Amino acid sequence: MRAVNWLGDAVLTTPALGALRAACPQARITIAAKPLVAELLRHHPDVDAIEVYDKDGAHAGAIGMFRKARELRRGGYEAAVLLQNAIDAALLAFLAGIPERMGYATDGRRLLLSHPVPVTEEILSLHHAEYYLRLLAELGVPRPEAPRLLLRVTAEERQSMRSRLAGLGVPEGRRIVGINPGATYGSAKRWFPDRFAKVADTLSEEWDAAVVLMGSVPEAPLSAEIETAMGRKAVNLAGRTTVREVMALLASCSFLVTNDSGPMHIGAAFGVPLVAIFGPTDWRKTSPWTKEARVVRVDVDCSPCHRRECDRGHECMVGVTADMVIAAARELMAEVR
Repeated sequence: MRAVNWLGDAVLTTPALGALRAACPQARITIAAKPLVAELLRHHPDVDAIEVYDKDGAHAGAIGMFRKARELRRGGYEAAVLLQNAIDAALLAFLAGIPERMGYATDGRRLLLSHPVPVTEEILSLHHAEYYLRLLAELGVPRPEAPRLLLRVTAEERQSMRSRLAGLGVPEGRRIVGINPGATYGSAKRWFPDRFAKVADTLSEEWDAAVVLMGSVPEAPLSAEIETAMGRKAVNLAGRTTVREVMALLASCSFLVTNDSGPMHIGAAFGVPLVAIFGPTDWRKTSPWTKEARVVRVDVDCSPCHRRECDRGHECMVGVTADMVIAAARELMAEVR
């Protein structure tokens, strides 16, 4: 199975992965994925093996693709399910000599697929998790009765994160509100540090909770701004966690306040109640795929625009106030307690 490239999208493919495993319990399922997605899916119960496909490193360019295709050819794979839509995925499977190559007929790759699935307007309108489930349904894989997101961290990873947090003043058993202010796609998806700070202070005081800030290395300045703006003390782990560590951190959270991002979907997969702030992206397709979530957004005529940067004053994000997010968090927490 060729995985998608972004962490959040990869989380949304896990219901489809579960459907494939349920339909083919004896099959050996191998995932070909970029390094970060490979880390995300490590220890996943429906995955037997992972092939790292590093297009920005060892497998860069045409030579790198041929090298990876040779490696895959030695695996003797019978079929490739291509969750990624790019022609690159189909070409790699073709060069690897995999006889059954199945995926959506996108990006001009129909001739490279043995089982191309046409993309209709109805399919394009689906939530991304449903989009991947539909692909398998079109290929004859039944939809599970209760499909769900699924990720796993090991007991050792959980304990390591608990010990790390304890060393930073958050003892085991303390309620944790996670704050994820970043969004890899672009600045247009990011809510404002002062508003995150107000939400964090309010929920921390009301729930007697520790606040843990998270994010990648490029997002560390955002978390630093929030930490400075807060009246209460926070633990700032932004830029100081691997993919596996942030998974263990999110699995330890009692609540999450987040932009539309990969950690949002990871939190949803671990069943963490969360409030997600949406602006330029389409909440109908990329909202957290869980009942324990609230999406906070405002209607503006240009949203969803899917732009990385905004040239209209960031109306969709300016309209989302801290009080709106706090109210959504209170409402959701009252339901899940």
